[in-house]
Amino acid sequence: MVKTKSIYDPVSAGDGLRVLVTRYWPRGVKKDRCERWLKDLAPAPSLIKLWKSGAISWEEFKKKYLQEYGFQEKRALLKELKALVKETKGMDVTLLCMCRDEAHCHRAVLKDLLEKKISI
Repeated sequence: MVKTKSIYDPVSAGDGLRVLVTRYWPRGVKKDRCERWLKDLAPAPSLIKLWKSGAISWEEFKKKYLQEYGFQEKRALLKELKALVKETKGMDVTLLCMCRDEAHCHRAVLKDLLEKKISI
């Protein structure tokens, strides 16, 4: 099962494989807080700026973030993450980000992609 949470939330035994999906390493977080770091699965910095500034809506952010998966390197990373999820064979995988608001974080969109709720 794929889960999501903030990197700042406490580590729990049920997290399984912890995968950080942010472009930049979070301040004050030790390297042992996750097993993998796939920084290029994060949205482009310019897209994050647009969302954080209020220049675009959440729906527009999601649309533009999903469009980024048209680029070969991002598509390859998504395949790598999907393979990683399959490799865990029933163990949970937790996608981590710095955002506290899970409903408005790219990790939720990424989770939907992995669970095939969104096709690209």
